[in-house]
Amino acid sequence: MGDINQLNFIKGNRSLVSASVLEVGSKDYGNTPDFRSLFPGFEYIGIDMEEGKGVDLIVDLTDDFELVNNKLAGKRFKTIICFSVLEHCKNPFKMSQNITNLLDENGILFISVPFSWRIHSYPSDYWRFTPDGIKVLFPKIDFESFDNNLSTCKTGEVGPINNYMFRAELDISKGIKLKRINYIESKIIKFCRRLKILPSIFSYPYLFPPVMVNMIGIKKKDKSN
Repeated sequence: MGDINQLNFIKGNRSLVSASVLEVGSKDYGNTPDFRSLFPGFEYIGIDMEEGKGVDLIVDLTDDFELVNNKLAGKRFKTIICFSVLEHCKNPFKMSQNITNLLDENGILFISVPFSWRIHSYPSDYWRFTPDGIKVLFPKIDFESFDNNLSTCKTGEVGPINNYMFRAELDISKGIKLKRINYIESKIIKFCRRLKILPSIFSYPYLFPPVMVNMIGIKKKDKSN
């Protein structure tokens, strides 16, 4: 799954992709970006929980790794793409561990997860994530060496990962201090609050638009070997 900003995230970093590619959650629901077409001539395998367009193998990444490994014939991948999938997984810790095990040494992981988004069941929706949460799920993946970003549901609206996460600041004193709102905007906020206009917006100190966390990581060398 994914959206146009996620597709552009892959396009902008396609030079990192090499050899064998595994796409996790590859079923085409009719509005799914076609990541596969970006890499003609590459070995490309799409997996999902159920059959459908874009699915080469049905694999449950929360199964024991031995079963997952057997279904994929012991293959390891230089690139794994997992976009808009982890939030639908009951056991993201098991899934992330299996993804890490399937990634070859020095392999690249593209991961995209929602920080704030509507509930969207395929068939269920369980989790939301912060960048630090992704690092906890993938302790053997180094995310510090790449330009990771945030994106919203607006095409082309992309920004760096920071503590604001595209937050719209409606706390007047804080917003002015941080230079996130100006004098005229503060007057508009005060006016709307006084007349109780759109209280579902202006009664709160800040609001979040739909935000995705898009990250790239490389699998660290296993020092235990």
